[in-house]
Amino acid sequence: MSLETLPGYHVTARNTSSNSENKIHDDATARRYGFRGALVPGVTVYAYLTEPLVAAFGAAWLERGTASVRFHKPIMDGDEVQVTAAVTARDPKAAAVTVTGATAATPEAATLAATLPAGSPTPVNLAMYRMAPLPEPRPEATRAHLAALDGLGTPVNTYDEACAAEWLDRVDDSLPLYRGRDGWIHPAFFLDQANKALRQNVRLGPWIHASSVVRHLGGARVGETLATRGRVRSVFEKNLREFVELDLVIVAGDRPRPVAHVVHTAIYRLPAP
Repeated sequence: MSLETLPGYHVTARNTSSNSENKIHDDATARRYGFRGALVPGVTVYAYLTEPLVAAFGAAWLERGTASVRFHKPIMDGDEVQVTAAVTARDPKAAAVTVTGATAATPEAATLAATLPAGSPTPVNLAMYRMAPLPEPRPEATRAHLAALDGLGTPVNTYDEACAAEWLDRVDDSLPLYRGRDGWIHPAFFLDQANKALRQNVRLGPWIHASSVVRHLGGARVGETLATRGRVRSVFEKNLREFVELDLVIVAGDRPRPVAHVVHTAIYRLPAP
């Protein structure tokens, strides 16, 4: 059976975190760690990968779709990124899609496996994800500290019209369903909140977003305030790199309702350069 190809997407990558506290997005630091330059954030790359999905499936994917994204090789500022997407399975109510982000140097710099399920998302037990204050000062990110954490402090951020305009410009997304008072919150903003759940809880050196698994649980709209509740799911080492895996639920509104469940994996400590 031949694959159904979705319209592709082309974008010039931008390092949207050049002024970040995370110095892996700084040219000099990234080169010390063996990269050819500053890394474009994984959140930004994820935004590029979602464009063909949302163009094809619209609000349905933002409400109940899933995504499993992996960042295989770094993408650098100025790289031309070609995003291709193919439907691997489809019936009248559901679909499965593979998305690939390629550069001239790397045919599979990032990949995303997405689904549009037929039914409503499986709910999460919000009682297992409590609100907690952010630590001040932040402790250093060590394996012992992360493994011992009972729960993470909760970042809270409002996605108003000004934030939406800045975010859409930042990730170069022109799709109309994100715009205006009734626009949808961009799905990459959920992963930005997942990053905040890590970096606002611990003090980090240069670190890398490695992968994420996302389930949309109804979606959220411009004007809503998001709170990211969570805990450390696991801490492990691979190839001399220290990884942390976070289990997060993003809730919206004064009467908190879950809008996304994210399992977020980061390399929180790289081998010394």
